[in-house]
Amino acid sequence: MIVNPNHEHEFEAALGLPEALPADERLLWQGAPRWKQVAIDVFHVRTLAWYFAVMMLLQATYLLGEPERNVFKPLVLSFVLSSMALAILSLMAWLTASTAMYTLTNKRVVMRIGVVLTLTFNLPLRMLAGASLKTNADGSGDIALKLAGNDHIAWLNLWPHARPWVLRHPEPSLRCIANVSDVGERIVQAWQAVNPHMPVMLGDTSPSTDAPRASTQEIAA
Repeated sequence: MIVNPNHEHEFEAALGLPEALPADERLLWQGAPRWKQVAIDVFHVRTLAWYFAVMMLLQATYLLGEPERNVFKPLVLSFVLSSMALAILSLMAWLTASTAMYTLTNKRVVMRIGVVLTLTFNLPLRMLAGASLKTNADGSGDIALKLAGNDHIAWLNLWPHARPWVLRHPEPSLRCIANVSDVGERIVQAWQAVNPHMPVMLGDTSPSTDAPRASTQEIAA
């Protein structure tokens, strides 16, 4: 067995894989979430930072109206507590990204996820009914995979590597990956090779705006 040089997952047969690839299977792509994007998109650190800033501004405005005008200490306390909350969420984002690895082969998508308890999901390409592609302005984004038939994975087992707000039929997602459009094309090509007689439809389902910050495309069988 080849030992993974990554200390945390040193007993993996290969990086991100529970066992070495068979002779007839080849690696097409491998990547991990970008932790800064995870902090922004999953844990909403940027939104919370703005929220805390507005709350502190309102707090300062209120305190300035007090007779004693004791502004400094309450604002420092609020700043410290807000910074601690953002730091914890940023740490969670880093842990989420650093412990995850997504792998695409010519036969399956493998998701190794989990901070405390590591889980590995093998998703055969022949069992994928479709996928959705969300692209951010910087080229990063998410790819959500729709499972065929009655197969499903519990949302809590997937989070945060699941499509947001899709709870009834959770969709495993490659979250916050770089060059998401290129990865999406690789998945489409691999899926077509496994399902040569199945048509592929690529449609844009993003809201119609002049300068959208993000777009979503559906890749459906």
